[in-house]
Amino acid sequence: MTTFDEREHAFEAKFAHDQEMQFKAQARRNKLLGLWAAELMGKTGEDAEAYAREVIRADFEEAGDEDVFRKVAADLGDRVDEATIRAKMAELMKIAKAQLMEES
Repeated sequence: MTTFDEREHAFEAKFAHDQEMQFKAQARRNKLLGLWAAELMGKTGEDAEAYAREVIRADFEEAGDEDVFRKVAADLGDRVDEATIRAKMAELMKIAKAQLMEES
């Protein structure tokens, strides 16, 4: 195998790893967001966990974060404004990534 081939394999492996970590971070962020929203709706225990799973599933509707945002915004109604939800999503993404790094 040539040096070029080895470098190509290394770049492909890094890309695959980065994509996997991004997927895991988004799923973790969505769970955390679901738990946060569940708390605002007065859900606890298994009800909160079930709602968090619904938020995770909502992410598979389309590419990007808008499907998750729409679900949470619709479910929360007037309890929280758009800016607060988006800020919480950004904050929880940082937390999710940090948690994954600690686990690695």
